[in-house]
Amino acid sequence: MNQRLIVGAFLLLGTLWGSSFVAIDIGLSYFPPLQFAALRYLIAGIVILGYAWYSTPRWLPRTRNEWLISGVAGGFLIGGHHGFLYLGQEHVSGAVAAVVVSLGPVLTALFAVVVLGDRLTPLDVAGFALGFFGVFLVAQPGVAEQSSLPFTARLAALDPGALLTGDAIGVMTVLIGSACFALGAVLMRPIETDLPTRTIQAWAMLIGSALLFAAGIVRGESLATIQWTPVAGLSLLYLGTITGAGAFLIYFELLDRLGPTQINLIGYLEPVSATVISCLVLGQIIDPLTGLGFVTIVAGFVCVQRRSVVSLVRDRTTPGLA
Repeated sequence: MNQRLIVGAFLLLGTLWGSSFVAIDIGLSYFPPLQFAALRYLIAGIVILGYAWYSTPRWLPRTRNEWLISGVAGGFLIGGHHGFLYLGQEHVSGAVAAVVVSLGPVLTALFAVVVLGDRLTPLDVAGFALGFFGVFLVAQPGVAEQSSLPFTARLAALDPGALLTGDAIGVMTVLIGSACFALGAVLMRPIETDLPTRTIQAWAMLIGSALLFAAGIVRGESLATIQWTPVAGLSLLYLGTITGAGAFLIYFELLDRLGPTQINLIGYLEPVSATVISCLVLGQIIDPLTGLGFVTIVAGFVCVQRRSVVSLVRDRTTPGLA
C-alpha cells in the first residue's frame, strides 16, 4: 500500500467512524439504546470472527490471558463505551458526542498514570486540565438551551453548578463511555498474549454484545419494542457491517502499517466528519462554543502526547522517512 492509499484509507476510516455517530442518531428513533448497540456488535462480531477464522492461524482464545484480554476489551471497549455512548446520544447530537469521545487519548494517559504508575509531569497536568475544560465547554452547563445568546455571552454564562442538568447530562454520559474505553485500553496493556488482534476484536465484540443485551434487559428494554422500518434496518445494517466490521478491517490494516500512535489521531478526524455529515443529513451543526471545546481537547492531547506528536512530525518532515 503506497503513501496515497494509506492517506486515503485513513481519511475513509475517519469518515466512516464519524458517520457512525449520525447513524446512531437516526437509529435511536427506532431502537432502545442498549439493544441497538448490542445488535450492532453482534453483527460486526460475527463478520470479524469469520474474517479471523479465514485470515489468522488462531480464531479462538485458549489460555486464561487470551480470554482475559478478550473479556476486558469486550467489557470496557465495547460494552461500557458503547452502552454509555448510545445512552448519551439520546440527549446530545452525534457531532457533540464525537467531540467528547475525542478526549479518549487524554483519558487513556490519565488512567495510565493512576493504574500503571506512569510518570506525571506539569505539562501532563496541563494537558489533562485542558482536556476536561474542553469537555466543560462542550457541555455548556447553564447555557446549552440558550442558543440565541452570542458567543461571548454564552461563554460568560457557563455555570459549573448546572453540570447535571439539560444537555450536560448527555455529555457527561458520553464522557463516562469514553472513560470506559480509555480504562479498558490501559487494563489491556499488561496482559501478555500472542492472540491475533482480529481474534481479540471479534470476541470483544461478541462479549460486549452479550453484556449490552443483558444490561438492556436489566434496564427494562425489549427487542419487541423495536420499530422495524426500512430506515431502522438500514441504520443497523450500516453500523454493523460498514462502520462496524468494514471499518475495523481498514483499521487493522492501518494499525499494521502506521502503528498505534498515528492511528489514534483518527479520533480527531471523527468529530469533523460527524459534524459535516450531521449538517448535510440532519441539518445539525455544532455551535462555536463546542468548536472551541474541541480545539481545547486537541490542545490537551498535544500536551499529553507531546513526545509522540514531535516524533511523528519529525518523521513526516525528514527526507526519506515519509
